[in-house]
Amino acid sequence: MSLIMDLHSAAKHHLKGCKRSSSLRLAANILAVDCGLKPCFLYDSGAEDVLQLQSYLQELHHIGFIQGPLHIVNMAGTILILSVPRVASYLVMLLHTGELHVVDVSATLRNPEVLAQDGLRTIQAQLSDLLTHLTPYKSELPGTISVADIPSPEWNLCTIFGFLLHYPVVYWFDTTRNFENCLSFTPLKHVTVETTCATIGLHKLPLYSFTIPESVYHTVQLFLEAWTESLRRTFSGQHHFRDLNVTMETVILPAVSL
Repeated sequence: MSLIMDLHSAAKHHLKGCKRSSSLRLAANILAVDCGLKPCFLYDSGAEDVLQLQSYLQELHHIGFIQGPLHIVNMAGTILILSVPRVASYLVMLLHTGELHVVDVSATLRNPEVLAQDGLRTIQAQLSDLLTHLTPYKSELPGTISVADIPSPEWNLCTIFGFLLHYPVVYWFDTTRNFENCLSFTPLKHVTVETTCATIGLHKLPLYSFTIPESVYHTVQLFLEAWTESLRRTFSGQHHFRDLNVTMETVILPAVSL
């Protein structure tokens, strides 16, 4: 109970407008990054700047809730909290193998389709640039909470965020035309991963939530299965979370925001 009170107090002190009901969920997501269950968390809980969030994470370390180091990134006004060693390792693997599973959902298409090779080469170059930005923060000491702005000119942030969040399949669309997509009323496999944060007794915490168009599912099914098995192995190597639950259902939505 003392830990829960400390977490509530930290959120109230550093994050203006953070509701008590959401403070534990926020803390649990940060803990999931800290213990390696996911490399990155997209923070959209408020309008805080990175320095306020930095002071919040520093207090989480001070009370012994996280170990760090963690890195806070601002990309075009979107804030992400990430473990640089894990993100960097993942990006190096992607660039080495070239195994990028990207689905083109541009509004000009009738149906989603696997992105052409030219598009993949462009994304590889962007991921290489991102890795260059992150590399100086790979060897920070435990407890360090670093911050940085990363310029992202001409990047499709939907795609870049998908890789940072470690989705097995990510979306791309042609931003030179518009920001719409062709996913409306398209059958999608919706994958959700939930768990219980035993450290603070928080149930049904969403770790991952993403979709894969049924029309391309057969091309990525084996990779998704490997991704799920890797997640289960990582899960078994930590003690903060228990009861991992991976589900998949087919959904058809009138509109999909990316």
